Amino acid sequence: MTTRFREQLREQRWDDHRYYHHSLINQSLHFISAITFLVAYVIVWTDPALAALLAWGVAMTSRQAGHFFFEPRDYDYVNDCSHEHKEEIKVGYNLARKVVLMGLWALSPLVLYFQPSLFGIFTPHTGIGAFFNHLGLMWLALGVGGLVFRTVHLFFIRDVETGLVWATKILTDPFNDFRLYCRSPGKLVRQGMAWRPAKLRGPR
Repeated sequence: MTTRFREQLREQRWDDHRYYHHSLINQSLHFISAITFLVAYVIVWTDPALAALLAWGVAMTSRQAGHFFFEPRDYDYVNDCSHEHKEEIKVGYNLARKVVLMGLWALSPLVLYFQPSLFGIFTPHTGIGAFFNHLGLMWLALGVGGLVFRTVHLFFIRDVETGLVWATKILTDPFNDFRLYCRSPGKLVRQGMAWRPAKLRGPR
């Protein structure tokens, strides 16, 4: 990677951390998400459907629950900016875009239930195991599609390098989140469930 690419990657990671990860509960959920994603990364090569079920059913739900339910939305005095400003400058999926993505995820089991062949893509499932196997493949396609869509979108609204940096950030987030938030569950237990501002550290 070039120096400029690495600097942009550090900047996107730092902005994500300082703007969207103040809550210890959110950080702890991201740690759980990171572990689950890392497991999914290992098994995706042998069982892609199961990997996608874990990634969406555990990793993404815990990760997004942290953002939607536990991250404060009031004025950010640490960074001296409003929630609206954060949403506007967010490079990847801000909360509004995540609502659309998670909505597609939540509706996909209903689509598969009423269209067992998924409009001719699958052989119609005959049992619960086949249903979840097809659902996992649908979720895998949704995840890859969401990544590719936003990356290419950034090519046009920003530039190619920004899109590639963001895609790299998303794919490596589980490793970075594991490193950043591995101590958060312990801090949460010691400090209780009350919200505490995260100790923000600059990019390294």
